[in-house]
Amino acid sequence: MTDSGRPIDPAAPGRVAAFFDLDKTVIAKSSTLAFSRPFFQSGLINRRGVLKSAYAQFVFASSGADADQVERMRAHLTSLCAGWDVGQVRSIVDETLHDIVDPLVYAEAAELVAEHKADGHDVVVISASGEEIVAPIAEMIGATRSVGTRMVSVQGRYTGEIDFYCYGVNKAAAIRELAEKHGYDLTVSHAYSDSSTDLPMLEAVGRPSVVNPDKSLRKLAAERDWPVLTFSKPVSLRSRFNAPSGTTVAVTAIGLGAVATAGAAWYGLHRKRRK
Repeated sequence: MTDSGRPIDPAAPGRVAAFFDLDKTVIAKSSTLAFSRPFFQSGLINRRGVLKSAYAQFVFASSGADADQVERMRAHLTSLCAGWDVGQVRSIVDETLHDIVDPLVYAEAAELVAEHKADGHDVVVISASGEEIVAPIAEMIGATRSVGTRMVSVQGRYTGEIDFYCYGVNKAAAIRELAEKHGYDLTVSHAYSDSSTDLPMLEAVGRPSVVNPDKSLRKLAAERDWPVLTFSKPVSLRSRFNAPSGTTVAVTAIGLGAVATAGAAWYGLHRKRRK
């Protein structure tokens, strides 16, 4: 977890937080397709992986994935990343980060974050993506803190293991842990997500809203009378926020490296389900 902004008094009563999912909630699309080419050019994935990533981007944009797909994709993703050299990944991302991240943030999400902060709320980005990508983007949009998946590395290389998978019920657990630590009143706090797999996260707060929801979540939102928001205008980060420092760019690398390989797993899973 990363913190920014003013010191927090955990004893302060009734603190309000706004919890945001990342992909298709704050960011318009997955970064998988965008990062497949530079990773291919550096030898981390092959040409077949590039094509699978392109197909995965289409599937992600059109239908998303259910819990079973995501779990299998997670296992395959970590297997693919095992043995990757962290320094090499950092170097690649250092050269390509701005081109990839710059156009992804929804203007509506940035405005909503600003509104929450103006109301005195803490803003938390919470995502299944690696914490190394989640933290810098959260900082860019002015979030108070962030939570992401933590991958294990030993002697500068990924082991293929995950220390904490920030997905499903684990997101809700992370929210409750933050509430206890920072004094959030979850009954008056907010949560935003596009995916039905984030139902535990949405149910953890008293004021859930859905953003560009998948079919299942849209139906559920209608049944529960949850607000449905439509975000459709990606905006250049550099036109709204300060660019990250060189250090932040370097730290971002590991999580992006993991995200970049997810397309191969998604492609295979989708083909298997169609057969």
